[in-house]
Amino acid sequence: MQITDVKMDIAHLFDRIAPHYDFLNHFLSFGIDKYWRKKAIRQLSPLKSCYLLDVACGTGDLAFEAIKQGAKQVKGIDISEEMLKIAVKKNNQKFHYDNLSFQQGSSHEIPFPNESFDAVTVAFGVRNFAHLEIGLHEIFRVLKDNATLLILEFSMPENRLMACCYKIYFHRFLPILGGCISGDKKAYQYLPHSVMEFPQGNDFLKILSKIGFSSFRKIKLSCGIAHIYIAKKQVNHQVENIKNEQ
Repeated sequence: MQITDVKMDIAHLFDRIAPHYDFLNHFLSFGIDKYWRKKAIRQLSPLKSCYLLDVACGTGDLAFEAIKQGAKQVKGIDISEEMLKIAVKKNNQKFHYDNLSFQQGSSHEIPFPNESFDAVTVAFGVRNFAHLEIGLHEIFRVLKDNATLLILEFSMPENRLMACCYKIYFHRFLPILGGCISGDKKAYQYLPHSVMEFPQGNDFLKILSKIGFSSFRKIKLSCGIAHIYIAKKQVNHQVENIKNEQ
């Protein structure tokens, strides 16, 4: 399948579930996704002079959190028009941030010049890139030298019992609950599948290294249900050991 076709399929999927996306995110994660976003953005501190791009921004929750924590300006891009409509509506009705904007855009072709941003974030979206390495190359391109990439993504717990419970919840209960509420069971079958297929932990950091990133950190969240990945774009760097944090 061509990259354009994959992008269209993913965009249509998220367009369909957009009206229920926020509720289901919080409901199906028991609200812990809010804590994960706050902790992720705290890794970028200080943010006072930070121009930040949030890729695959969805309905804007990570972008809003970045502004709350002091980012100077945030731009969000997503391929789903319906998700962006909700992000804009939330800002207009609730937050009223004038240093935050949203526009349609793909990780495959980020619509900004080289070296535009001090940080790029992706929350629960990198596994949906139509082509992972192309998207990461594009992020590398728009980051300034010594700027930071921060990714928040689901992962499989290393503990066998936790992993077993997680798989049961993800493959059996999540599609049923998500499908009943959103009316789109297929979408909530795709989401756990995308997590299982995504390269996790040090395997993902090796891909980032291949792209050119360095100074890696990996922070485990909630017994490994999710991870924060942090890397730097450093034009002249020496390879550093991966730092694992709890």
